[in-house]
Amino acid sequence: MLEKLKEIEARYNELSDLLAETSILQDHAHYSEIAREHANLEEFMALYHRLREVVEEIEGHESMLEDPDPEMRAMVRDELGKLIEDREAIEHELKLLFIPHDPNDNRNVILEIRAGTGGEEAGLFAADLFRMYTRYAEEKNWKIEILQMNDTGIGGIKEVIAGIQGKGVFSRLKYESGVHRVQRVPATEASGRIHTSAVTVAVLPEAEEVDVQIDAADLRIDTYRASGAGGQHVNKTESAIRITHIPTGIVATCQDEKSQHKNKAKALTIIRSRILQKRQEDQDREIATQRRSQVGSGDRSERIRTYNFPQGRVTDHRIGLTLHRLPQILEGDLDELIDELSTHYQAEALSSTGS
Repeated sequence: MLEKLKEIEARYNELSDLLAETSILQDHAHYSEIAREHANLEEFMALYHRLREVVEEIEGHESMLEDPDPEMRAMVRDELGKLIEDREAIEHELKLLFIPHDPNDNRNVILEIRAGTGGEEAGLFAADLFRMYTRYAEEKNWKIEILQMNDTGIGGIKEVIAGIQGKGVFSRLKYESGVHRVQRVPATEASGRIHTSAVTVAVLPEAEEVDVQIDAADLRIDTYRASGAGGQHVNKTESAIRITHIPTGIVATCQDEKSQHKNKAKALTIIRSRILQKRQEDQDREIATQRRSQVGSGDRSERIRTYNFPQGRVTDHRIGLTLHRLPQILEGDLDELIDELSTHYQAEALSSTGS
């Protein structure tokens, strides 16, 4: 790692010299590129300088361990222990910086939740999960907008697609993709028998127009009358939109807005994000001699978590973590789960980089 840091320091100094040249200001594009690279290396340099200071302090304290005064030696050993802890903490932070950055981490997301096996109970749990993520988004001051929702009519959800906007949304939610299983006694179950149901969750990085260029000729756009709540408007206006991307077969529908134009814009956002996700999955399959950076294979049929109501526990099967805090988690208290998952996959990424 020290050799890598010396290379980074040399590059940082080179960039600093370039930024000091007045001629570089005349080429705005080149200046911006150099300034961006320089800024990206600043965190490395701050930690590297701190590491060197701590290492020098450690060496100075080690030279004092032979002091004839036993009280002095004891004091030096205490301070030395703290300095070694500081050094290890800085080295860990530096290793994390060497992990390849996920380019999607700062993107907004498209969250898709669908009821799976389990009938009405699956729909009710899909509603529970959507409420859980909504509460978490509120806690983080993220903006959440429903793009499409089909409910069951009894408080459950067949499918909901929502956009979530905010700082670091994808970096926090990307490990939620997969099958979420619930074990509980339904309210309608007279015998008290535990039912098992499943809900699929997909977290897609939101694609922008510059990420995915869509040819209008590749789209089939159908309009129809929205169904569900909406009064007279529902019956009179064909505002609902169904868009099919013909080359991939990807379909998105949206009927939540009274404006056909707004529904079309939302459906196109979903289409672009699904195309981007498909491209990334195809690329991952081509490269994948090593494990994907996202959870598992990205296959939505992969069971990732179980919510057991009788025992009040949540178990994440990917990392073998069990928390007996089910009510709090369903209220959106997800940070402990997400932090544990992030730490686990960071450790895996570190081992794969050999840092």
